[in-house]
Amino acid sequence: MASINQYNPQSVLHPGNTLAEKLEELNMGPKEFAVKSNKPEQTISAILKGESSITPDMAVKFENVTKIPVRFWLNSQQNYDEYIARVKHEKEIENAIEWAKGFPYPKMANLGWVPKTRKWEEKVAELFTFFGIASQQSWKKYYIQQNLKVQFRISLANTNNPQALSAWLRKGELDSKEISTEDYSNNKFKESLSDAKQLMVEQPTNFFKELQQLCADAGVKLVHTPCLPKAPLSGATRWLGDTPLIQLTGRGKKYDRLWFTFYHEAGHIMLHGKKDIFLEDVEYKGKEIKKEQEADKFASEWLLSQDQIEEILGNTELDEQMVRDYASRFGTHPSIIIGRLQHLNLIPYSIGNELLDTIDLDVI
Repeated sequence: MASINQYNPQSVLHPGNTLAEKLEELNMGPKEFAVKSNKPEQTISAILKGESSITPDMAVKFENVTKIPVRFWLNSQQNYDEYIARVKHEKEIENAIEWAKGFPYPKMANLGWVPKTRKWEEKVAELFTFFGIASQQSWKKYYIQQNLKVQFRISLANTNNPQALSAWLRKGELDSKEISTEDYSNNKFKESLSDAKQLMVEQPTNFFKELQQLCADAGVKLVHTPCLPKAPLSGATRWLGDTPLIQLTGRGKKYDRLWFTFYHEAGHIMLHGKKDIFLEDVEYKGKEIKKEQEADKFASEWLLSQDQIEEILGNTELDEQMVRDYASRFGTHPSIIIGRLQHLNLIPYSIGNELLDTIDLDVI
């Protein structure tokens, strides 16, 4: 649980209060004390009012005049400064409660991303910890105002739920830190896509871990992040420094959709360089339709080309065995064939559903 639960004193007095009591005991006014400590009277008055801090230099001089040790003055000032900082932070937490209500916190807690709690102050504190930020404004500057465009190049301002999207993206970033990769290589990644296609066809039970390793060997980080309410993404691609990150949800649990999304994201990496962030199935300012179409074409060519589609459609009646035969010939999966034909409205959604495999990444 974040530091909101730690014990902190209700109030801490400014060391100026101790100085005032000592001057009264010594029957000494501020002006005399200023002269004896060789400090401006204005500075001493500000300290007595709690408007200025006692510096190490002052503490040494105050010790000479008051006989109160330097360490006392410095510790008193430190304790007061920490108290004021905590009061300010608690106010920031209180002011961020409405912001926190925009996050699907219960779902995030159920997934283990943040601790479970019913107190909104604790939820805010945990969200600050999750994002590695000090305030709501820090989140806004990063995800909305793009103050660090080198790291986050799009604004979530015009999306339906920027809080949920940012939480999903942040979780992918955190999980990616647990993955070690080689240096990114375009050639190696292209080669890995051939091996990935074989995984798609064979569909081993641990295929996602094998796919992660193929990507890591080519310098690409691949993570699965479950969907959050109001963040209906299929996937995303961005570069973290010199390393590309593919983040998938497995939304809909459709095998063909998962693989198309993976190759679509791979297309962004291969074709579009480091400058952009791509969010699939979400509308956002600056989304480039042409680049999305290019990534679609890239995925299609890898999984089921236009020529292959036309050859399949040359048969007036498709049955299950015929689809399996085409899948074997083209080195793809029957789900890909049916899924693509349905998606392109070349066959009704009522045909071929028995060949559409499902996959649940949440339980792999």
